[in-house]
Amino acid sequence: MIAGHEPALLRAEDVSKVFGGTVALQNVSMSVHAGKVNVLVGENGAGKSTLMSIFAGLQLPTSGRVLVAGNEVRMGSPRDAGALGIRLIHQELLLFPNLSVAENIFAGNEIGTFGRVDLGSQEDRTSDLLTQLGQNISPRTIAGDLAVGAQQMVAICKALSHNVKALIMDEPTSALSAREVDALFRVVRALVDRGVGIIYISHRIDELLDVGDLVTVLRDGRVVGNAVAADVDRSWIVERMIGRKPAEMFAHRPRTVGKPILTVTRLSVPRTATSSAVCEVSFSLAEGEIVGIYGLMGAGRTELLEALFGTAYGAVGQISLEGDDVQDMSVTERIRSGMFLVPEDRQREGLVQELSVKANVSLAHLSSLAAAGVVKRQFEKSAVQSLVGQVGIKVADMEDPVTSLSGGNQQKAVVAKALMTKPNVLLMDDPMRGVDIGAKSDLFSTMQGLADDGMAILFTSSDIIEVLGMADRVLVMAAGRIVVDLRRGQVTADALVAAANPHSLASVGA
Repeated sequence: MIAGHEPALLRAEDVSKVFGGTVALQNVSMSVHAGKVNVLVGENGAGKSTLMSIFAGLQLPTSGRVLVAGNEVRMGSPRDAGALGIRLIHQELLLFPNLSVAENIFAGNEIGTFGRVDLGSQEDRTSDLLTQLGQNISPRTIAGDLAVGAQQMVAICKALSHNVKALIMDEPTSALSAREVDALFRVVRALVDRGVGIIYISHRIDELLDVGDLVTVLRDGRVVGNAVAADVDRSWIVERMIGRKPAEMFAHRPRTVGKPILTVTRLSVPRTATSSAVCEVSFSLAEGEIVGIYGLMGAGRTELLEALFGTAYGAVGQISLEGDDVQDMSVTERIRSGMFLVPEDRQREGLVQELSVKANVSLAHLSSLAAAGVVKRQFEKSAVQSLVGQVGIKVADMEDPVTSLSGGNQQKAVVAKALMTKPNVLLMDDPMRGVDIGAKSDLFSTMQGLADDGMAILFTSSDIIEVLGMADRVLVMAAGRIVVDLRRGQVTADALVAAANPHSLASVGA
């Protein structure tokens, strides 16, 4: 408990939560203070989501108690929590994409009389809420037409429409651009100035230190650290999260690379009729080499990897894989030629939510596990078990649904699916996105092992720490172009930031 900020607006006191034989939380105490950004940090599986679900009324604690303004409460539903001024904004924004901004904000709590909704009043109230947040968004705009950052603001407005006192924000910046993050932080500070207590969860530790006032660290369902944010640094947080020093996470080791295996020449992808998402990009990738593509949101990183894999519409240029031109090949043919993409959005593009862990891992290469068109189940089980062990997926039973895994383990499952195809070139689009510190370390170890065995790996990231620690070589993209190609000895944080700044470049593709 942090002295000097009592009484707490919201407090968990000696809270434990047990699911079957699994202890998710053990004697956890955390105080949430009004007018403060209360950061909650921990690896996937540390207990953050469980604690937040208890605060939000989605779960009841097995033991312990929850207090609001010093009074013990029992919240058996989100409605109970909402009546006390506690609101949760999920990482996956729960908006109706086909409804207007105003209709989303008042969904389930419509303004009206005698069963008739007063759309005008809802739109006026929505305008007031958006103005309070400094947002120039029309209440009549369809939510699905908004950028992710604007959708985040709509979700905040929905919470504010209920006179929120404690606002839980789960990974609010995971899909935002740097400009959208700045806008969100201004809104967070405005809410804090109004006395709202913010519970802020993120895997981006530097971001937590920028926005946070108080820090609580969870590991294995226990509180392992409480501090004032201004008194700690990244290393303090990481050591408590994972029980080891952050320098051990990305322990880069030099390796001898082989001959070029992927050669890209003047590759372009259109964004609109008059501009390009990727503009005349040329580079090569060698056997056993890990190359990072660094750039800000909108730089063209994802579009470049999609063009290499054959899923970007209108891509032109030359792509040579082991001397063969693959530009006109289908995705299936590129996979057979030795290329595979781990997509940025593992939920929508990397996994089939309804299937088991085993079925997801084997899905991309069932032909190698079949005879006469029938999958050999024992062969499949053995092959999947081997990959599960290789990438370190933590799962009790491979028949468990893939959705039962933590985010980090779901990402490992996507990587295992890729490895099932035995690629020579592995494309990884922001593989550490939404992944906790420990899983990042595991994934990097897997990447190093694959590169040691001769696999060529091309990955994207907007995290400087990841790029500095993981890459043998860094390509910096800005406005659809590769602006610098840096060997490891040339890579510094200042060099990456300076090169990625799009304001220093002329517009592309006009």
